[in-house]
Amino acid sequence: MSERAVVRPILQTDLAAWRPLWDGYNAFYGRNGATALADAITDITWQRFFDPNEPVFALVAERGGVLLGLTHYLFHRSTTRIEPTCYLQDLFTLPAERGLGVGRALIEGVSEAARGAGVKRLYWQTHESNAAGRRLYDQVAQHLGFIVYSRDL
Repeated sequence: MSERAVVRPILQTDLAAWRPLWDGYNAFYGRNGATALADAITDITWQRFFDPNEPVFALVAERGGVLLGLTHYLFHRSTTRIEPTCYLQDLFTLPAERGLGVGRALIEGVSEAARGAGVKRLYWQTHESNAAGRRLYDQVAQHLGFIVYSRDL
């Protein structure tokens, strides 16, 4: 059995290894080729991870010095809670690592970081077609039945 993945905060030296994971995540949701995110969005996203004034954070999972997955999360206020809430915005693992505990470890890493920040609610969303992800999510969280609407302005 291979060693477990280690989840840790992202480092500035991870950029070259993070970028293919980020691109894979975006491609999974149809943001590639002509519909790819602008490089400026990726650049700003990367910078936010290291800006102490930003509520945006990143964790990576690695094994043997190889990045296997990423997660990005942020803290925000809520009208239904006094303490901040944590939104797990992005979660991606290499296809060869799916079903091997990497995604679960990343979710637990965000949970630990959120608890450490005094947060009592972690939530995320996924596309209804993400069957593999939903199998995991159904094991580690409760689907509350909400439907997400979005409007570009």
